[in-house]
Amino acid sequence: MTLIKSISGIRGTIGGKSGEGLTPVDIVKFTAAYGKWILSKTGNKKIVLGRDARISGEMVRNLVVGTLQSIGIDVVDLGLSTTPTVEIAVPDQKAGGGIILTASHNPKEWNALKLLNHKGEFINEEDGKEVLTIAEAGEFDFEEVNNLGNVSFDDSYLQKHIDQILLLPLVDAVAIKNANFKIAIDCVNSSGGVFIPALLKALGVETVYELFCEPNGHFPHNPEPLPEHLTAISDTVKEHKADLGIVVDPDVDRLCFVCEDGTMFGEEYTLVAVADYVLKHNPGNTVSNLSSTRALRDVTEAADQVYNASAVGEVNVVNLMKSTGSVIGGEGNGGVIYPELHYGRDALVGIALFLTHLAKSEKKISTLKASYPMYFISKNKINLKKGMDVDDILQKVKDKHKTKPHSTIDGLKIEFEKQWVHLRKSNTEPIIRVYSESTSEAGANKLANNIMNDIISFIQK
Repeated sequence: MTLIKSISGIRGTIGGKSGEGLTPVDIVKFTAAYGKWILSKTGNKKIVLGRDARISGEMVRNLVVGTLQSIGIDVVDLGLSTTPTVEIAVPDQKAGGGIILTASHNPKEWNALKLLNHKGEFINEEDGKEVLTIAEAGEFDFEEVNNLGNVSFDDSYLQKHIDQILLLPLVDAVAIKNANFKIAIDCVNSSGGVFIPALLKALGVETVYELFCEPNGHFPHNPEPLPEHLTAISDTVKEHKADLGIVVDPDVDRLCFVCEDGTMFGEEYTLVAVADYVLKHNPGNTVSNLSSTRALRDVTEAADQVYNASAVGEVNVVNLMKSTGSVIGGEGNGGVIYPELHYGRDALVGIALFLTHLAKSEKKISTLKASYPMYFISKNKINLKKGMDVDDILQKVKDKHKTKPHSTIDGLKIEFEKQWVHLRKSNTEPIIRVYSESTSEAGANKLANNIMNDIISFIQK
């Protein structure tokens, strides 16, 4: 069993002993801590709640709702929802915060409490630490019967979310309808099975081949949208001669596409393509994290705009987007953040912008992909012995390559012309993650191996 307590929320496997898995005791403890923090921080007694379709979702929801009521908080329950939908609902409801019950791309035995502030954005590091401190102290005062919170249900935000997307100037539903797309979708039997068909219908897409759209939480494959997990939709696209495939994760904040020939468009290129479209019509800065493809930088600079890289983590991307006035940003895992709608990864708005781009380009999706700079990312890790000084190891790597451009805002990233390597230490296990990118798969693997050999030699010394 696993329980991970981080600044952005509480994630773990369902069951086991308290403190070792995500048990009812842990759910109540951390929900109460977050609720108390919201009350002390904002004085606002309203919190918005939504969940994905995980098997444990209803059980976790019942515990969270009861706990929030017990400390005098009113709950607006959206029911089955998506992460970006809850993010939109929080400020719309003028709530003090929001909780999303989802473990994102993790398998079905996982669930999590993802925590939002009053803006509908993930709480920052300082706020997260305050919540964890309150939880560990465990000194909660619960309300008497006359002061318990109320619960209201609101299932209107599916349509509200879609309506807001349709109002965006860069979303052209007429162009999408006229393109007469045939689209296959894989919604991994979670919330996307409700939200994606509704969005496509609103955009005028008439031919949709639905795959795994029953929101029952029984994921038919590993829910992380990686190529090795997407063979079924690849086959479906080819079988029906569809124009493209669309894949989302269980809480619908990650997005990837499948080309008409069944090949992967590539998660990294979701943001690249959407940014390319946005920059053509609304020039401005862009942001992604240090582990995302260089292609976004290339596309941004080709538009005579400025690209910036943040530390890994959505909250870090959002903070840098705000400080640099970026018009588009996100993460290379298929997370599109379009601030004209809201500051959060949103597969729904990503789909609408991408389909508009594809329709107006009058290209096949594989041709569109070929128009972008081609890069390949290699992901590796080095196992360490407990107690090793990771910071010292990274400093030695930095010193060896000190003449190269580098960043230390999140581990160590070193640039080698149009190649890079990013080294990050894990907060939960004794490893160093090694991400590298080059213009060929062989080049990315070679760069990673060279840096890993450097690390091994430093460890041996």
